[in-house]
Amino acid sequence: MRRNALCTVGLLLTVGAISHASAQNMPAMALKEKPALAVGATIAALGALWIAHPENGHLWVKRSSDGGRSFTPPAQVTPAPETVTADAENRPKIAVGQDGIVHVSWTQNLGERMTGFIRYAHSTDGGKHFSTPLTLNSDRQIISHRFDTLATDGKGGVAVAWLDARSRTGKIPKGSPQTQVGVYAAVSQDGGASFAADRLVADHSCQCCRTGMTWTSRGPVVFWRHVFGKNIRDFAVADLAGGKVHRVTDDEWEIDGCPHHGGGIAADGHGNLHVVWFTAGKTRQGIFYRRLAGADFRPDGKLTGFSSMHPPMPLGQPNHQPGHPDVVAKGNRILLSWREFDGDRYSVWAMLSRNAGETWNAPLRLAESRGAADYAVPVVDEKQAMVVWNTADEGLRILTVEAAP
Repeated sequence: MRRNALCTVGLLLTVGAISHASAQNMPAMALKEKPALAVGATIAALGALWIAHPENGHLWVKRSSDGGRSFTPPAQVTPAPETVTADAENRPKIAVGQDGIVHVSWTQNLGERMTGFIRYAHSTDGGKHFSTPLTLNSDRQIISHRFDTLATDGKGGVAVAWLDARSRTGKIPKGSPQTQVGVYAAVSQDGGASFAADRLVADHSCQCCRTGMTWTSRGPVVFWRHVFGKNIRDFAVADLAGGKVHRVTDDEWEIDGCPHHGGGIAADGHGNLHVVWFTAGKTRQGIFYRRLAGADFRPDGKLTGFSSMHPPMPLGQPNHQPGHPDVVAKGNRILLSWREFDGDRYSVWAMLSRNAGETWNAPLRLAESRGAADYAVPVVDEKQAMVVWNTADEGLRILTVEAAP
């Protein structure tokens, strides 16, 4: 393995606090101001870097064509003020298809604890203007519809999945697993202009861990922390075509509560899935990467299994609290990122594979910060690999793992 040269581009972008929200069909309500460090990021055609972030009661999108050194003027996504959840495990999502359509999803905070609506908008003119936002959850109770994830095939297919508490009834008995939350999804076949009715993908999910989703050659696959048996909270994947739930981690983490620690998933160009996650189970503890080789789909799009699941690979320094890993892929190129804390400073790390996860570069320490810090957001394409990291002290930083030639 060889170590990549590092080139850190510092970009100061103050992501402001949000002070007001308005839920669809609800009166506006004042919310306590809260710093919004969490951003969404992706790389699109011709190497453009896109950022989605909340500021002053709105969601904004901007684009950089020079690796984050400069950005276009931000475009406003939300026509009316609303509180966009942007902290820790829940952040705006952005994806740009080969057709040039810019897709954005987010969770709208409704002003009461653990409540939200799943929102979506898109742009067909290169991010200059956005469509009127849609609320994708058909259930409009003021309850938890949160932790959205977004994926597109770039040719008209768009999927949004999230955690949904609409089946919860009454108080959960003491000692019982908190399984009255499920994974729901809505799918569009016309580039986000309209969505089919949302539907249940799987019941018995963990209730406060971020979800992940990737679009394979056979359709979208969602990744989440599932509740197996009485209270084993390991990870699972499922297609959105009505197939079964596939358990893909065997950590045997039994915990009567949500770890607030989700995982990430990406599909490469060879039919493999790549997942990362955190666990404190009986089998293993820490953060890990695993390659799920040879995803097998039926003609109707249902995932039947994998040719093999490679042994989990540990990530990070165990004595520095490694956590919140994520993964992205483009063709043969797989990029992992995570955050560590040594008791004094946060640091961001990355690993890059150029051969679909067969071998990896040595872990790279990209940056550190003493103040409050977001989790690391990896982005990758055929020529470059970067990690987007927002901190209270340094602002938004674009950390280059591999620069375009």
